[in-house]
Amino acid sequence: MSKDNFLKGAAILSIAGAIVKVLGAFYRIPLNNILGSEGIGYYQTAYPLYVLLLTISTAGFPVAIAKLVSEKRALGDHKGAHKVFKIAFLGMLMAGLLTSLFVFINAKLIVKSWGNEDAYYALVALVPALFFVPIMSAFRGYFQGRQTMTPTALSQIMEQLFRVIGGLILTYYLLGMGLPIAAGGASFGGSIGAIAGAITMIIIYFSKRGEIGEELRSSPENEERVSKIIRELLTIAIPITIGAAIVPIMNSIDTLLVFKRLKAIGFTKETANSLYGQLTGHAQTLINLPLIFSTALSISLVPAISMANTKKDYKEIRNITSSGMRITLLIGLPAAFGLFVLAEPIIGLLYFKLSPEEIISTGKILSILSFGVVFLTFVQSLTAILQGLGRPIVPVVNLGIGAAFKVVLTYILTGIPNINVKGAAISTVTAYFIASLLDLIAVYKYTRLKLDIMDIFIKPLFASSLMALSAKLIYASFRSIIGNSLSTIIAIVLAAGIYFILLIVIGSLTYEDFKLLPSGEKIASKLVKFKLLKK
Repeated sequence: MSKDNFLKGAAILSIAGAIVKVLGAFYRIPLNNILGSEGIGYYQTAYPLYVLLLTISTAGFPVAIAKLVSEKRALGDHKGAHKVFKIAFLGMLMAGLLTSLFVFINAKLIVKSWGNEDAYYALVALVPALFFVPIMSAFRGYFQGRQTMTPTALSQIMEQLFRVIGGLILTYYLLGMGLPIAAGGASFGGSIGAIAGAITMIIIYFSKRGEIGEELRSSPENEERVSKIIRELLTIAIPITIGAAIVPIMNSIDTLLVFKRLKAIGFTKETANSLYGQLTGHAQTLINLPLIFSTALSISLVPAISMANTKKDYKEIRNITSSGMRITLLIGLPAAFGLFVLAEPIIGLLYFKLSPEEIISTGKILSILSFGVVFLTFVQSLTAILQGLGRPIVPVVNLGIGAAFKVVLTYILTGIPNINVKGAAISTVTAYFIASLLDLIAVYKYTRLKLDIMDIFIKPLFASSLMALSAKLIYASFRSIIGNSLSTIIAIVLAAGIYFILLIVIGSLTYEDFKLLPSGEKIASKLVKFKLLKK
């Protein structure tokens, strides 16, 4: 996969991710306003364990499938590539069955151990998703290994569309039965989406059977033993799964630790649940928005780096690595700075049913978490690069070190009354900062990449700083005239435009970058004509 193809794959997934996040906003924002901080607290209490179990059953295998399929196809072994998929599919089917049964049988014991038994309905409603998501992920890994990102993009859109429609209808319908049951309805939206996404991938796979069959017929017979393929899959998947599980483990620890620490310093059960909802349901939701782009980049980076590494094309490895890091910061830095300077106005705009006190409290949490966007997006891309280089254990260790710092800091800081839930936010930022720094050192070590400090770091930092300053000034200028909501929207739109212009002026956007956008080449040609862009 060339640098251009890798970026096009990332662009396809980014567009799909943007659509998914827009749909998600139509889900999470009204959902937060319907359930409030207390109801969203029940929903978010169940979610970390769900993500953890889902990570254990799915995280490593799609990457392992993509990597092995990509490598075997690069060598012309199409039958071997398809054999990898079939074996992995059976494994993920079993993993989904076991995790879903585990939660269904032990749901009441789990929520009781958390000290939040009202989260039972939210947890048990996610059981079907635990079964169907692994099935969907196996197909996604196969198509990503074929360097075809459109099936993944379509399944993501269908999954989110059905999640939004099903979840909101159920939440509205069940609200009269109490917040815990309504939170269960919101959770079941995830199961509806998982079923829709899995069906979409199955339909796409069978529609491609002719093309796949032709490849298999033209490929020599693969005599590789099943045990060898399983060993290869596990060798790749286990370290990645451990690494991917660290974040859900941290969140699960937060579920237990934050809730109990808040009660230990005098907060009531309802207030502690509300503060937890502000942290994970309101602020954390916004932090996850920029991750649509870094996630798309990381998905495309693994097979791209892996193929270049298989061919020993070190120049291509360095080119792809440099592009991945540059684009990650072009996205992460402005998102972080923008969320920081407009934290409280954005909370007031989106979660308008919160009380003024809750808006101020959640705004403070968001302003702290905003710094984590830079480090979290960077960790995702650097982890994908190291996985593609065949060094999956390195980011696992680095994230584990960051997680250890987070647990200690969360326990200490959350127990300080004046800091309370903000301690969990501070510890999260610290964890990702440590992990990203260690990952960057590792990438430099294994690629011998000569970092262009100006292009990769200085230019995005300069443009993001000016954009953030502009956003703050624009908001302050309009707020007294047209109020919070409109002034926030105007500030975001104008600041985004200013950032885009700054990137062109300082040369951070290249002609190749524009080619990834719809009609981007025409726009780039006009910018070249006016000497604003170099071809």
